[in-house]
Formats: sequence, structure tokens, C-alpha cells
Amino acid sequence: MKFFSKISFIFLALCIVLSACTEGFEDLNLDPNRPKDVTPGVLLGQMQYRFVNASMQASRSFTHELMQVDAPRASTSGQGLHRYVVNPGAGVWTSFYTLMRDVEDIISISDGLKENNYKAIALVYKSWGYSILTDLYGDVPYSQAVKAEDGIFEARFDAQKDIYLQILKDLETANGLFDDSKVLTYGGDQVYNSSVLTSGKNVGIQRWKKFANSLRLRLLLRISNRDGEVNVTEQIKAILADPAKNPVFVANADEAIFRYPGTFPYFNPYYNARTLDWREGTYFTEFFINKLNADKDPRRAVWATTVAVNGVQVYQGIKSGYPTTTEYVVGRNSSYLDALKTLPQLGVMMTYAEVEFIKAELALKGFNTGKTAKVHYNTAIGASMVQWGATLPADFLTQPGVLYDETQSMDKQLEQIMLQKYIAYFFVDYQSWFEKRRTGYPILPRGTGIPAENMFPSRVPYPTYLQSQNAANLNAAVAKMGGDNSNIKVWWAQ
Repeated sequence: MKFFSKISFIFLALCIVLSACTEGFEDLNLDPNRPKDVTPGVLLGQMQYRFVNASMQASRSFTHELMQVDAPRASTSGQGLHRYVVNPGAGVWTSFYTLMRDVEDIISISDGLKENNYKAIALVYKSWGYSILTDLYGDVPYSQAVKAEDGIFEARFDAQKDIYLQILKDLETANGLFDDSKVLTYGGDQVYNSSVLTSGKNVGIQRWKKFANSLRLRLLLRISNRDGEVNVTEQIKAILADPAKNPVFVANADEAIFRYPGTFPYFNPYYNARTLDWREGTYFTEFFINKLNADKDPRRAVWATTVAVNGVQVYQGIKSGYPTTTEYVVGRNSSYLDALKTLPQLGVMMTYAEVEFIKAELALKGFNTGKTAKVHYNTAIGASMVQWGATLPADFLTQPGVLYDETQSMDKQLEQIMLQKYIAYFFVDYQSWFEKRRTGYPILPRGTGIPAENMFPSRVPYPTYLQSQNAANLNAAVAKMGGDNSNIKVWWAQ
């Protein structure tokens, strides 16, 4: 008995010692650098960086090949976007829907904190992101998306029309929420500097408001074929008629660009790209580079490498949609300049040049923009030059091929606007493809290696993994749209 008493005493003493040693253990192991509460500022910066990375890389890997900005050096399989073969795509779908959880969190947290500027910024991102998703695929999950916390694990697909109506409402709501007399209390904004007041005003918030309304103009023009079904004309006129209430971009300083600081962790995603992946496996096309050559476009020096031809350094491209037997020699044609891999302004969401091209088209179609289509067209080209750090030559806008010809038919004038808009869309997600689908411009040459049955694509097929993760709702959406291939036209293009 004495033995067991001693054992019990030792055990009790040990427990007391251990208890004393761990008293306050939880306090000692708290990370002093970790925020106790998640604020919208904590989420915002990382979200902005990841969003633009996904969209910018999609431009390089998808849009540039499909829209004949570039083409692969060799393509023996018969596949490829330059031959109008579009496979089911999951890249932007996965990235954007993952980030939409952050967007919804910012909205929810901002409501609780009564931080309307954060909420408005999140609504702009929500609208921008979903506009890209629905223009890519058509009907997509929206009203029930990213609601796993509410027990919704298989979201239904909303009709594109309904998505557009809500996007436009959200942008109008954001426009009313922005308050330029306040700073972003918790910081975090890496697109505009919205954490300081200048003479009592927040210039960054003013620019966010301009982005919201500029995006509204983009999307209203996108669905202009559905005017009447949606009050497109009325909304466009309301924006143009009251620039104080509905400001849009009026200078390059306004444009929505995530400017990569080049410091950890916010590097341009191509920073460490291998030479093979960056430029030796891909060349600019004749269609793209020859137009720049004909115009002596100074943006060539920012975008493209030169090659020696008969001892002279020139910009030279390849054909797109070429036969499968064709293989271009390494280093013999122009490709992406290495300087682009560290260029801060590559993170484009929307530019001042685009807004001026939008106004050029609207003026051409009879809207009162305050200026002629020609003036907007010229301003847009100049704005694109400034955006890329190029100098506009004195005779650039008056030379044949660039000079805006107001004597031509409306359709020919539109074609001229859209060709220059296409060039200015360099590295802007999928927008040149969306606009090609809307207007038919620019007119792309059809390579001899494109099979006759391959039509220019109208959408991206849904990601294949949805067949196992959300089959019932996917099948309902496919049935409603009339199929799940790249030839199905989305609502606004019908």
C-alpha cells in the first residue's frame, strides 16, 4: 500500500508541475504578426493579384493564339487554337470561382464594418469576373455559386441574361456606394492608392468609380444586340449624359491596371518563364506583325523581338492555321520581348484606350459622346501608346491605313475602329475574342491548315470535371443552351 501511495503522490506532483509549466501556454504561442480578425484589407491585395494573374495569363495562352496575335512554332497534331480547336477549359473557371469566395467574404465583412468603399470594390471585381466567365461559357453558376457554407454544394447555372442584369445592377450599386471623402481604413488596395486623401478627396476611390462605370459601358455595348430585351440604349445614354454622377476613364492615370511592383510575392507571373516557353516556341503572326510594320507602329519595340534578314533587323511573323507539316525554325521570327516578363503594367483589366474606342463606336452609332468618332478613335490610339510607354509619331494618325476615313460606310468605319481596338487589347484577357464575336471584326485570314468543318469558336466548352461534381445542373444547362461545344452562341450573340 505504501508503494502505491508513493506512486500516486509522484503522479499528482508531476501533474501539478506540468500544469504550472503550461499555464499561459496559449498566450505565449500567439503569433503577434497575425491579425486577430480578418479585415477586408487583408483579403483585397492578394485577391487583386491572383485575379489579374489568371486573366493576363489567359490572354497569352488562349486569346493571342485564337485571335492570330501569335501562333506556335510547330503544331503537328492538327489541334490548336489557331486551327479553331477549343477544348473544355478549366483554368479561369477554377481560378475565378476560387477567388469569388474572397469577393463574397469582403462584401460580408464590409457590411458588418460599414465599410462601403471595400464593398463597392468587391462588387466591381464580382462584376468583372462574372462577365468574363459568362462571356466565355454562356450560362454559369452565379446566384448559388460559392455558397458551400450555406449547404449548396451543387450550384445551378443561371441564364446569361439574368447574370448580365444583376452585374449591371451591382455596378450601379457600387457607383452609388463609393465615397471619395473616406480612405480605405484597412488598406490593401494595390490597383489604386485608396488609403490617402488629397485635399480632402480620395483620388483612388474616384478612379474605382470610373472603373465601375467604364465597365458598365463595356458590358452594355457587349449586349447591344439585345437592346429592347434589356434597356441598353437608355442605360448608355444615362452614363454619357451625367459624367459627374457616372464618371468613366478620362486619362491614362485612371485605367485599371495591377502594376506589378516586382517585389515578393507580387512578381509578374512570367518573371521566371523559360526562354523556350516564353518566346522560342511561339511567334507573332504575319497578320498581327505586318499590320504593325505597315503602320511603323512604335509599340513593336515594346512587344516584339527583331530578327536579322539579309543583315537588317526586322519584325517578322509566321502564318497562323498553317498545315501540320509546317515547322518554323527556332529564332527566325519575332516573338515576345523578354522585357515584358518584368513590365509592371502587364496586369491589365481595363484601359483608357478601350473606353475611347467604345465612345468612338457609340459616336458612330449616333450617341452623344460630346465628340466625333474620329476624335475618340485618335485619342484611343494615343492612349494605347502612352499605356505601353511608346511615343506617338507626329504623322502616325494621318498615314494611310490609320487615318480615320469619315467618308466610308458605317460598317467600314466600325471595321477600322475594331482593328485598332484589337491591337490595343494586347494582353487584355479575352476581350478581343469577345468583340470579334460581337462585331465580326477584325477579319482574320483563314489558314490553309484549318479543316473546313472547323468554325470560328463562339464559346469554351464547360470543364470536364463538372460531369462528376455537378452533373445534374451541368446537364440542365447544356440542354438549355442546345449543346456544349464551341459552336454554340451565347445569349448576346444570338
